[in-house]
Amino acid sequence: MSPPSIPEDETGFDRVLAFTLPARNARGRAVRLGPVLDTILSAHAYPPAIMHLLAEALVLAALIGALLKDGDGQLTMQASTTGGIVELLVCDYRAGELRGHAKFNAERLAQLGANPSLYALFGQGYLAITFDMASSGERYQGIVPLEGASLAEACESYFAQSEQVPTLIRVAVRSDAAGCTAAGLLVQHLADGEDGRERLHARMDHPEWDHVAALAGSTRHDELVDPALSLEALVWRLFHEEPEVRVVRGAELSRGCRCTAEHFAAVLARFPAEERAEMRGADGQIAVDCAFCSRVFPITLD
Repeated sequence: MSPPSIPEDETGFDRVLAFTLPARNARGRAVRLGPVLDTILSAHAYPPAIMHLLAEALVLAALIGALLKDGDGQLTMQASTTGGIVELLVCDYRAGELRGHAKFNAERLAQLGANPSLYALFGQGYLAITFDMASSGERYQGIVPLEGASLAEACESYFAQSEQVPTLIRVAVRSDAAGCTAAGLLVQHLADGEDGRERLHARMDHPEWDHVAALAGSTRHDELVDPALSLEALVWRLFHEEPEVRVVRGAELSRGCRCTAEHFAAVLARFPAEERAEMRGADGQIAVDCAFCSRVFPITLD
């Protein structure tokens, strides 16, 4: 059987690749972030530890967000803690648009080594994953402790605890003089397939899942971030012995900070006049700071 035919320029940076293994009732997503990641990170002068953490979170947001069947739905990931070095980490995905930012204590971070653990950064933190469905207006949220060695492990726990879906996630981040590259692979086992049928039962120890997880788990970090290895070639390298591998081009990714002066003016207009008066500076304008893109919008309201 020959590899699936998708042009390699469609499976490189800043695009999601979706795939399914019909014989194993498994599905997956793969993504590699390059220019989009650099654009998001360049809005803030993050130190290396925070830059790598946010890069991992953005990859996870793209992988999980790409599972949404609602094309206009939104996935939001928020990691927070009380008293931790990283006070807040937020990423979201909507229709291929990614954005994210982190708030942290720079002085305390400087006291740590070069590669602080997840626990050192967050302490007793929590990860909230929220799905907002545009078509139905419904919202689903799951919250899990920030346990394990990485955000990816916390996301695996979310799927196991909140959705009872066996899930394996691998993420790699590499930064050098040319910029930052981050990539990831997500694979799930769906007991009754993924196309429209209700999942009646899922087993974490299902033989099909054990097989798929063993293959996906062999992914190396250098393979994930290697620009010479297309995502299609990576998936084919892992699962070429399967009877069938179906691949589909996913969303093209872009930085999606949705802040505009018009949007902020509309939001501020909902506040009572006396509250808006308290927000105004000496120049009569209200300064709105967007944490995602690190820009300040001066808003003038009558």
